[in-house]
Amino acid sequence: MGRPCGSRPIHFSGAGAGQDYSVARAWGLRLENDHAVCCMRFARTLPIVLCACVTLLGAGQSAVQAQFFGPRKVKPAAQSIARQAPAKIDKTLESLIDPGNSHVRISLSKQRAYLMVGEQIYIDTPISSGKRAGMTPTGSFSVLEKDPDHRSSIYGEFVDAKGRTVRSGVSLKVDSAPSGTRYRGAPMWWFMRLTNFGVGMHVGILPGYAASHGCIRLPADIAKLIYDKVRIGTRVVIEA
Repeated sequence: MGRPCGSRPIHFSGAGAGQDYSVARAWGLRLENDHAVCCMRFARTLPIVLCACVTLLGAGQSAVQAQFFGPRKVKPAAQSIARQAPAKIDKTLESLIDPGNSHVRISLSKQRAYLMVGEQIYIDTPISSGKRAGMTPTGSFSVLEKDPDHRSSIYGEFVDAKGRTVRSGVSLKVDSAPSGTRYRGAPMWWFMRLTNFGVGMHVGILPGYAASHGCIRLPADIAKLIYDKVRIGTRVVIEA
């Protein structure tokens, strides 16, 4: 059996040597037990001490970073969305363009629409098209219908007998009207239909990215200008 660290060998002699040896051996065993207990306690507390050190070091590093670089700032969600450039109108073309010579070109990748006369752009405006690929079709179309106060036949809200909204943001594809309510379609002012399955250009919210169910949303002030400068049959080209 080994000695505790730092102890020296003990020599016994004389008549009481046996008794002294027994006492010393008992004392040695006690020292060894105490040593073992200390080692166990140290092993238990070591992880706690290390965690405390890491925490203190991390706090110190954060304090240093805040002192030299300032606190980290998180941008509001609205600032994280790329802002679209506002609409531009070439006033020099205003007297030249009319429903008989205008045409529309739409770029889904740029999220822009252009009302043109020949190759000149009269209006360059931001849009919001279908939020998933394929929701807004690409190709060559023509204006099939014009309705200044159109309402959606699919998306809208359920209202009670007094016209108060009971549930908004509904789709007749998946939602059923609760008892005592009726469906009221979402307004699509200055609607210009492009397909027989509901896609058209109209006033809508422009959040800065493609977010519609397939239609081309336009700013309220621009939609009226385009509406007045196109007619049934006006060519509309939608590009990816």
